[in-house]
Amino acid sequence: MKKIKVGIIGMGYIGESHIEAVRRIGCCQLYAVADTNAALARAKADYYGIEKCYLSVEELLADPEIDAVHNCTPNFLHLSINKEIIKSGKHLLSEKPLCMNYEEAMELVELKKAYPKSVAAVNFNYRLNPMVQEMKNRIKAGEIGDVRIMTGSYQQDWLLYDTDYSWRLEPEVSGISCAIADIGSHWMDAVQHVTGHRITEVMADLKTMIPIRKKPAKQTETFTSNVPTEFEEVEVKNEDYGAVLFHTDKGATGVFHVSELAAGHGCFFNFEINGSKASFSWNQEQNDRMWKGMRGGENHLIIRDPNTISPEAKPYTALAMGHPEGWNDAFKGNIYSFYKYIEDGCAGTPVFSTLEQAAYIVKLTEAVVESSKEKKWVTI
Repeated sequence: MKKIKVGIIGMGYIGESHIEAVRRIGCCQLYAVADTNAALARAKADYYGIEKCYLSVEELLADPEIDAVHNCTPNFLHLSINKEIIKSGKHLLSEKPLCMNYEEAMELVELKKAYPKSVAAVNFNYRLNPMVQEMKNRIKAGEIGDVRIMTGSYQQDWLLYDTDYSWRLEPEVSGISCAIADIGSHWMDAVQHVTGHRITEVMADLKTMIPIRKKPAKQTETFTSNVPTEFEEVEVKNEDYGAVLFHTDKGATGVFHVSELAAGHGCFFNFEINGSKASFSWNQEQNDRMWKGMRGGENHLIIRDPNTISPEAKPYTALAMGHPEGWNDAFKGNIYSFYKYIEDGCAGTPVFSTLEQAAYIVKLTEAVVESSKEKKWVTI
């Protein structure tokens, strides 16, 4: 069978994660990379043995050998580059958030309708951890009864100091949000995915805890801990912490908070779903297991095991029980679900995030920011 040839645009931190994931998927061939930083693009191409290296989106899209393109660029480029990829007729896998705002996101949704033969997805990768899929299918089967309450958090510490800086803090590059758009979007997508509920009303409190930061004179990579020797002090407008109360379309309620100032946390992403019969909880840092809570019964851990996991989750786990699968495995699982869908002729319902679902996350983010500013409940 002919392999799907893949091009990746953007060679920063997340772009390299895409490289490593694609190289592990049997139906794919990592064929090309592109970045406006010529030295960086060539270094990645040489290191990974990638056949083609381009310095522009246009050059990469003009290559007729390429079947699918990953957009791993900063947020402000998502609309223009995603539009070019869709118009090229190639399959699109975009990093999140889909766009800077909901208006842009819906522009892409409408554009995609003119290209029904191409597949488009957004990389909400936590969906495809096998235990997240297991939770989804157990909830769907009624194991915890009616979903009532959803709680959790996503905490990191990469913006803990005033010397930590990121383009995600800049509205003109990132959009109107940092923490909610960056990591809160993952939380909202994951709980909606596993429960089948849609968040429809929010009450939020967002804070910029470090209002003045030292922006490095030279660009630095995400998650770097280097303290810049040359910098300028700049006012920060986007939030680094947020808490959100919410209601869903099926009568559930919940609360979550996100922080990029939580010392000691690299990627503490957890959520708990309380139902009328039982509860499930999952933590990304121990992601090969989930907890089931009971009243009048024994609480217990459900350990990831390919031999006992549900048929729906089984395609997204590979290692034997006791051989932990991590963040990069779930990342690969999400990208695999995209290419498996293409390989299978687009049959069935996609398990990955569609453009429509990702556009709704953008809308939710805007509602959260509006709620915090107006200090009121906002209905979506």
